[in-house]
Amino acid sequence: MPIPSRQIGWSTQDNLLWQIAKQMEQASCQLCTLNDNIETFGGTSGTSGTSGYSGDRFRTTSTTTFTLGVSTNIVVEPGLAYTPAQDIIITYNVGNHQTCTVVSYDIVTGVMVIGGPVSVTGSGTYSLWTVNLDGAAGGDGSSGTSGSSGVNGTSGSSGVNGTSGTSGSSGTSAALPTSVNYGLFAQTANSTIITNTTVESSLINGGVGTLTVPANGFSVGDSFRAVFGGLVTATNNQTIRVRVKAGSVILLDSGAQNITNITNNVFNLNIDFTIRQLGAAGVASIVTLGGFHYTKTVNGVVEGFAFNTVNSTTFDTTISNTLDVTIQWGAASAGNSIYSDIFILNKTY
Repeated sequence: MPIPSRQIGWSTQDNLLWQIAKQMEQASCQLCTLNDNIETFGGTSGTSGTSGYSGDRFRTTSTTTFTLGVSTNIVVEPGLAYTPAQDIIITYNVGNHQTCTVVSYDIVTGVMVIGGPVSVTGSGTYSLWTVNLDGAAGGDGSSGTSGSSGVNGTSGSSGVNGTSGTSGSSGTSAALPTSVNYGLFAQTANSTIITNTTVESSLINGGVGTLTVPANGFSVGDSFRAVFGGLVTATNNQTIRVRVKAGSVILLDSGAQNITNITNNVFNLNIDFTIRQLGAAGVASIVTLGGFHYTKTVNGVVEGFAFNTVNSTTFDTTISNTLDVTIQWGAASAGNSIYSDIFILNKTY
């Protein structure tokens, strides 16, 4: 409400109250002016500092299709921190993976060249992989601290940038077993009976697993064992011949061996292989040893033969190799017969 003008004839008390009201009005106006000045000249707050940088990244995926056990090119994410000679692990699942070394990595295209595997677990061809250091990298570095705020009054200065986060430390390499032992193939039905023929015939029937090692899938020292069992019958003065093959290449040949006058005797055939050298025919080398024995039901006597060979001329690790074991009788007779009811192939080293 406005203060009225001073009037003639007012009493002393009225004059005193009017003077107090005018003084209060002036004080109020001065306070408003002071507030306006504070709002006009007040400082702004400083900006916050930027966050620190993240650590290097290694974990990624690839949809490149290839067969376990080979050196090849794969495509992963670009912009990762891989460098040549790093040990990595490429995994389809817990039972199928390989460790190898980075030959090169293109940070723009994501193309990674990997060397021959140091170790392989499982087998097969897949197209969905997880790729990481063999011993995963540490987590990302922590974020930098925020900048301090500007002071009020004059215009506030910008806050200082936060310090960069430290890179995560590399994980330790995973401990590997000294050897990798696992089954490759198990026959699940009797083989075809080989009888009354002199034609070379396979002693293997269908089953689960694989009998094939892909091109460049071997490593020096890889070792395998094939175990057969079944029944054999032979008339008097007969011969039997056992061959072990990788495709059409003969790894082991027993030659014609005497076997005579037995009926439904239990036999066992054990074959061991070790890769000595990798390469094409003439360079690659494999040693193979076999033992064929049967127990005569008439007297319990064990008879048989053993044989071994080093093939360093026709064996080739740069191509796909499929195992086969064959039998060949020396004469066609209904009294000569053999079949396997068990066959297991294991990788022993």
